[in-house]
Amino acid sequence: MARFCVCLAPGSGPAVGRSGPADAHLAAMGAAPVAPGLALVRDEPGRAQGPFDAGGRRAVGEVTLHNRAELLGALAADRAPAPPGTSDGELLLRCWVRLGERGVALAEGMFVLAVLDGDDLVLIRDHVGARTLFYARAAGAWAASTSLRALRRWPALGTRMNLSAVRSFLTFAYLPGDETLLEGVREVLPGRVLRLAGDGTVTETVHWEPRELPGASGDPVLTLRALLEDATARRLPEAEAVGVLLSGGIDSSLVTALAAKLHSHPVHTYSISFGGELPNELGYSGLVAAHCHTRHRVLTVSGAAVAGRLAGTAALLDSPVGDPLTVPNLLLAETVAEDGLGVVLNGEGGDPVFGGPKNLPMLVQEMHASAPGAREEPWYEDRATAYLRSYRKCWTDLPDLLTADALSALESAPPPQRFVEPYLTGPGRMTHLLNQLLHCNLRTKGAHHILTKVERLTASQGVEGRAPLFDRHVVDHAFATPPTLKLRGTAEKWVLKEAVRDLLPATVVDRPKSGMRVPVQQWLTGPLRELGGDLLLGRAARRRGLFRPDTVRSWLRGEGALLPRQGGKLWLVLTLELWLRAYDL
Repeated sequence: MARFCVCLAPGSGPAVGRSGPADAHLAAMGAAPVAPGLALVRDEPGRAQGPFDAGGRRAVGEVTLHNRAELLGALAADRAPAPPGTSDGELLLRCWVRLGERGVALAEGMFVLAVLDGDDLVLIRDHVGARTLFYARAAGAWAASTSLRALRRWPALGTRMNLSAVRSFLTFAYLPGDETLLEGVREVLPGRVLRLAGDGTVTETVHWEPRELPGASGDPVLTLRALLEDATARRLPEAEAVGVLLSGGIDSSLVTALAAKLHSHPVHTYSISFGGELPNELGYSGLVAAHCHTRHRVLTVSGAAVAGRLAGTAALLDSPVGDPLTVPNLLLAETVAEDGLGVVLNGEGGDPVFGGPKNLPMLVQEMHASAPGAREEPWYEDRATAYLRSYRKCWTDLPDLLTADALSALESAPPPQRFVEPYLTGPGRMTHLLNQLLHCNLRTKGAHHILTKVERLTASQGVEGRAPLFDRHVVDHAFATPPTLKLRGTAEKWVLKEAVRDLLPATVVDRPKSGMRVPVQQWLTGPLRELGGDLLLGRAARRRGLFRPDTVRSWLRGEGALLPRQGGKLWLVLTLELWLRAYDL
């Protein structure tokens, strides 16, 4: 397994067929060229394919397609049939060469593709962001890679820590847009095609963006059920068993039930326990596993295991994720791999697509903000700022957490509201507030936290994590469904629950979402106590000059007004520190 790098320098286009400037840049990044301008980074996990050619273009990619038959039919109808045995990557390239952005939009799957097109480098990312791709420019050359670490090794780039991205991470617990923690390196946004020209200009086109479609015909519940079955069936592996990560909530439970109904091979389910003394959903996950006749395993994760694996897990991610479930997610992926499975499904996507409880604070904010005279009140905040506050991460703590030098350097940096404003206040925003929130959740947290985390951690174990609820057709249907059917009174995700009611016990379908209790505070005051203090108050952290030592000491002692959120906020700072160390920043 490997990730890929591609580089385009003046005079080194794909027609040159010999070593040139681009290969020198790739060699400097530690990537072994396999064709002019293309290379594989063999020391990192991934599923790089290529190089392959079509229509005079050469490409490399990480491509898994779920609708090959549809794409082959589209090419045949255009009188450009693909030869037998065409790989997924070459098939996607042929669709782009022959049909342009329309050909990419037809694809359903997990993919990034880098194409050397004459003097241009073209970068393509899938609709929802299941896989990631980064790019940068230095010394008159473009370079792109699925490995941020490979770009970090490019001497010409001279990468430094991006302080603006530090603030974004502490605000969201992930990086919500195209910025990365490496200055000068950007991420291709989902649903986009970027053309990087030899003269340094960048042209972006959109091959897919969800839209509201009011008045869509048909029964929304029955239509959704058919789409869910199709999305799940497309993601089932051929002639082998499949795994499902089963938390016990409605989203993972319905994926389990659909997999058991549609798959002719065994279905294995996996749940996490942090010990019997903590509230958990094991009773519900066990009920679903028994109901669906799966081969069920419960993995118990100790605080000591989390402490021992936290640094290594942070190093696997191209961007940090302040989710305390990262180590448990990795341990689950290892367990799936030990069972010999190559594909594991998950229930991610239900909340950002169909309206989970994380939208309620914003809905309450809007109700109060619409009162007469509310805009003149001192507590009033615009939607974008209220959205940042609703995350309840470190947004309000930044004046006390960051050093004076860091705060001063950030004064001229664009504010993090810019990542959510297009969805909440921009001229192209959706009509209904709930759809605006869901669109924002899909394009920020979905693409830059949920899908990224799952893909990187499962891929590190040679397993492919697939998310049926993020299927493009399911997402399109969700935005065509009236908001009153997604949040019906106090019933969240109503249309989703009704679509699968016959597949699951009523006690699973109708119970409110409770979530998994992750004992972050216990970890930080137990097995991670000494490590946290050594890392956050150590020489490397002090030299970096990001955090005020007095604030960090106060948080480590459990002081301050952070109350139940204290552990989560300290976890963000610790996660960031571990990631920065892994990347030598």
